[in-house]
Amino acid sequence: MSLNTQLIRSLQAPPRPVWEEPPSRAGLTLKGGFLTLCCLGVLGPLWIVIVTSLSPKAVIDRVGGLVVIPQGITFVNYKELLSGGQVSRAMMVSVGVTLCGTLFSMAVSVLAAYGLSRRGSLGHRYFLVTLMATMFFGAGLIPTYLLVQSLGLTDTYLALILPSAVSVFNILVLRAFFMGISPELTESARIDGAGDLRILLTIVIPLSRAVLAVISLFYAVGYWSAWFNASIYLSDQRMLPLQNVLIQLVVRHTEAPTGLQEAVHTGRLSPLGLQMAVMILALIPVAVASPFVQRHFKKGMLTGAVKG
Repeated sequence: MSLNTQLIRSLQAPPRPVWEEPPSRAGLTLKGGFLTLCCLGVLGPLWIVIVTSLSPKAVIDRVGGLVVIPQGITFVNYKELLSGGQVSRAMMVSVGVTLCGTLFSMAVSVLAAYGLSRRGSLGHRYFLVTLMATMFFGAGLIPTYLLVQSLGLTDTYLALILPSAVSVFNILVLRAFFMGISPELTESARIDGAGDLRILLTIVIPLSRAVLAVISLFYAVGYWSAWFNASIYLSDQRMLPLQNVLIQLVVRHTEAPTGLQEAVHTGRLSPLGLQMAVMILALIPVAVASPFVQRHFKKGMLTGAVKG
């Protein structure tokens, strides 16, 4: 093929969109620089929090605030927090509420989503419309509080789980994923004599591990980070979860846990170092769990969204 023929064909071909062109060296450099700045914006504050939590009190006092460059490492803040006082008790409360709440929420959400994904189920359209209506209309804080109080759930751990146990958005995502499973699989199992519960446990759930992992992470992070329910439903300091104790340390210094007040007032510990240490303790579970769920995140969310 001659050079003139190739030139004529290239001129006749329709131009490609800009986003289909190979990136230039300058474009790659700009993208790399922008992503680097984003990473520094995320990791920079985390680095400062970690360094400050591990710095001795003398270093924090000399710097006069947050420590950027390490000038000595000590674990005294973490030892004091985990020595059996209110912070360690609050961590156990948060872990227990997160585990129990996530299991309960997943059980209810999976059963509801599976029932709504079967179009011939009893009251399918009525329950679906009712659930979707709750996404736009809510009873409000005062009626919810009065309901929890009338049920006798105040000053109980159930008050941290039941009011926020179900997310309609998560149910709709699960429903969309379940509806995308091949109906031939469920029909063949039904012909073999399997009931709905067995089909759910042996076919639907094993095929939905990706979306189940993502929704479990959503529920777990929600329970772990929640503080509002505990602030209005719990009056016993010993029952508070970790996030509420963190608020006492960071916002209301006068209400710091009793065991730490003495250490701070005597000058043995730095209040700022304690605050940073509690922040790290609150971040550890989410940071540990996220990498294990990350590989399921894209598949679980996009598949449920596209097939819905």
